[in-house]
Amino acid sequence: MAARFTSFFALLLLAASVLAEEPLRIGSKRFTESYILGEIIVQAVERSGAKAVHRPGLGNTAILYQALSGGAIDAYPEYTGTIAREILKSEKNLDLAAINAQLGPKGLVAGIPLGFSNSYSLGMKKEVAREKSIATLSDLAKHRDIKLGLSHEFLGRKDGWPGLKAAYKMLQKDPRGLDHGLAYEALAKGDVEVIDIYSTDAKIERYDILVLEDDRAFFPRYDAVILYRAEARTRLPKAFAELAKLEKRIDERTMIRLNARAELDKVDFAGTAAEFLGGPPKLVSRSLMSAIFGGDFLRLALEHVQLVFGSLIAAILVGIPIGVAAAKVRWVAQPVLAVVGLVQTIPSLALLAFLIPLMGIGMWPALAALFLYALLPIVRNTHAGLLEVGPGLRQAAKALGLREGQSLWHVELPLAMPTILAGVKTSAVINVGTATIAAFIGAGGFGERIAQGLALNDNTLLIAGALPAAVFALMVHVVFEVAEARPVRRKIPATETAPKA
Repeated sequence: MAARFTSFFALLLLAASVLAEEPLRIGSKRFTESYILGEIIVQAVERSGAKAVHRPGLGNTAILYQALSGGAIDAYPEYTGTIAREILKSEKNLDLAAINAQLGPKGLVAGIPLGFSNSYSLGMKKEVAREKSIATLSDLAKHRDIKLGLSHEFLGRKDGWPGLKAAYKMLQKDPRGLDHGLAYEALAKGDVEVIDIYSTDAKIERYDILVLEDDRAFFPRYDAVILYRAEARTRLPKAFAELAKLEKRIDERTMIRLNARAELDKVDFAGTAAEFLGGPPKLVSRSLMSAIFGGDFLRLALEHVQLVFGSLIAAILVGIPIGVAAAKVRWVAQPVLAVVGLVQTIPSLALLAFLIPLMGIGMWPALAALFLYALLPIVRNTHAGLLEVGPGLRQAAKALGLREGQSLWHVELPLAMPTILAGVKTSAVINVGTATIAAFIGAGGFGERIAQGLALNDNTLLIAGALPAAVFALMVHVVFEVAEARPVRRKIPATETAPKA
């Protein structure tokens, strides 16, 4: 009997430990290869019985590094050259041992080399290169008028355009900024003549692109590794034991093939990762309707609703009192309206990037950003609506014996309500669209499809994200139109000080 009780108790402890186990939180950047590697890491961990979650498409190196340093994620796929130049700010080409010597004090480790290098370079169509006699980056430097289209991260990185321009004394004017997923199509159409590429890009061969030789060896090696928090390895030993099995498993040809499955064959990132890990090949036959109402539709819809109405309710609770204060205390009006108006001028991605060190990634910083963007229409319309209530009506309320607070609640706010509701409606509709940006910090919503569609240049996936968001915005607009059409009736309380006839 005692033995059975002991076994039962041990099983309970084991179950409790499994339920209490934290997941390994994996991030990825917003380009095809990073999405795929993130999925491979997560699925490999899950196949061992451990828990893992993927925060896909979080943005560029700076955002991922902030999320990792702040503990919002535990690990993400990165490249040695990027760690050396962008994170450690080193001008030297560091090997893995030298990188880890400098990462140690930061509590980070670059480990588990995956087996391939994905180097930066510049590329152009072979026929254009032949016409202009360009084979190397030194040749390119001589062509002042050639049209360059470079990804936004490459434009800002030290090991990107600024360093390359200085190293080769490039004469070109400022290049155009392009999303990496759209650059190949722009090159094919002739909108640009040179783009930045990764050596494992699947489209290099399909678009007949010449990879220009880095004849001055400007670019360092970009060996793919997993950058992770040192404490996470101690905290989640089972997950990291499984990750260690990925070491040297992906060579360059394999990575090109995986990128091609996603970009050219239109297999989703999870399916591509599953195939690599031994799952059955995935057949793709996707219509627009099947893309819209895919298996993730309910999850994305719920996340989008939470983002929009969570931030909107908070903005109403804060914005209306602020608008009332601005209307009642005249000197407060201009500073308040200036501050809430200033928030609207901050680019959404910049605001989200600013909030990551303070709040991490996911739902909370996205809600905070949307809350700030929703304030202006609500505050301004509340202020304007109350100012439209004429002094005669206020005097009439006073003559009926209503105190100032009662007059505000029973007379002024009901009269201003159509204007206030119009501001709330504007905030709600704007937030439906702005909420799509939240996907770039792992908050989900229909923007997740838009981000992946941009990475893959997949119009079906883009529309599958944009169309539900547009329909949602239309539904919100109709609901508020109905609410505005209903008259607001409020019973005015009897007062002891009301004048007698």
